[in-house]
Amino acid sequence: MDAVKCAALLAAAELGSMTAAAEKLGYTQSGITRMIRSLEAELRFPLLVRGRSGVSLTGNGSRMLPAFREIVRADENARQLGAELSGVVTGTVTVGSYYSVSAMLLPEIVSRFEALYPGVSVRIQEGGNREMAEWLDARAVDCCFGAKPADSVVCDWIPVFRDELVAWLPASSPLAAERVFPLRSLESVPFIQTSPDRDTDQDRLLREYGLHPDIRFTTRDGFSTYNMVASGLGVSFNQKLISRDWRGRVAERPFDPPQYISLGIAVPSLREASPAARRFIACVQAVLAERDGAQ
Repeated sequence: MDAVKCAALLAAAELGSMTAAAEKLGYTQSGITRMIRSLEAELRFPLLVRGRSGVSLTGNGSRMLPAFREIVRADENARQLGAELSGVVTGTVTVGSYYSVSAMLLPEIVSRFEALYPGVSVRIQEGGNREMAEWLDARAVDCCFGAKPADSVVCDWIPVFRDELVAWLPASSPLAAERVFPLRSLESVPFIQTSPDRDTDQDRLLREYGLHPDIRFTTRDGFSTYNMVASGLGVSFNQKLISRDWRGRVAERPFDPPQYISLGIAVPSLREASPAARRFIACVQAVLAERDGAQ
């Protein structure tokens, strides 16, 4: 089965449009259509449903997705290995990442990586723990940079960074005068939750300790939560890393007892990782080791 045709099908399914897939891959729309029809003829069943609003996968198409991804991945790995044996490092690395990691750590890492390997493109997909678990399971990414996935996610895990979870309190709150914030106090004050029910660090901590906070507001991202705390609308918590460069009337206090999370790199299979992905992982480890040494 031709990897180029599989890549065309994956692009059309992801974008929901033959035209968008053609633009992404550098083909004409008719070229993409011919490749997908050829693939359908080879398999003897339709893969896409065509409609006025675009295209979507058939039931059989959805079931075939993991096989198509594996064919494209194997083809890309072979190309990268061949180039590496010739003394050239090329390819693409798709990295799933926390929003906070993307903002605070990835710019430096990607800048270093591109300087070392200008022939490799880095593609970043931002999401939370739940999205990254889905990407790892589907092998839709080369690696994910964030919190350790749940035990149910089959992957290899490389810890690279330990971060503290801290309480965010309005600077005017009497609680801000205290040195620490008792964890159980989350149940006795108005709480602002970020992305509830998405297997976030907040979800995990609340579940681990059986906490039931008084949720007054919910937001989609940490920055919105931070600003709502600054406005005195409630308290919240997040990684210390995320608000490192933010400025607002927010007091950060460690929890009692202290709470930490492990940040690292999850790989669908380190043994099967592409040469470019392996080099990206090594770059992450080197950059963070340097940061630790400088602190």
